[in-house]
Amino acid sequence: MGDIKSAREIAMEKINAMGEPTEEERLEWKYLPEGEKLAGRYIKGEAQLAVEVAKFDKKASLYITKGVYNILVKNITLPINEAAQKANKLAMDGIKAVKNDKPHTDAILKQMQQIFTHYSGVGEQQRNQAYEALKQEFGAKVEQALQQQMGSKAAGMRIDIEKQPQFQEEWRKVKIQLEAQYIQVLNELKAQLALIN
Repeated sequence: MGDIKSAREIAMEKINAMGEPTEEERLEWKYLPEGEKLAGRYIKGEAQLAVEVAKFDKKASLYITKGVYNILVKNITLPINEAAQKANKLAMDGIKAVKNDKPHTDAILKQMQQIFTHYSGVGEQQRNQAYEALKQEFGAKVEQALQQQMGSKAAGMRIDIEKQPQFQEEWRKVKIQLEAQYIQVLNELKAQLALIN
């Protein structure tokens, strides 16, 4: 029978088989987390991105910028409330500050802003219409069920449809469907933005 190896021995064999890390890998391991920390400080209002990134040499700044971008892009979401709108603006301003290809960056960020404007305007109207339609449909079903169960006693009963767990669950599903198209386009734009230097 062969020798049984410890987890440490197996791990050491795998590390030895990998060989030495490249200079790029070392730079990425060192500076990507630094960029992520910098983005966190920027979000808290404790750092100016352009100033901080300029402190690093060209090779390091590539990974610093990538780390900053990774965090900032995660902060871009649908503008469901004022806090999300502020977070989006801050993240988009930060991305503008660290990306070198300003024209392409601005073009994609402008498209994102158009998505946000549509979501807040036309999208809001669509969500309100869908909510009211669901409320009426659900109300009719509840009324019908009450009639079947209670007969004429149900005539004076009023139920707040919006507070019913089943209604809330159905609305959540409808809302997810309505927002999915916005999220898909937003994710595509984020992917395009990631390709820009």
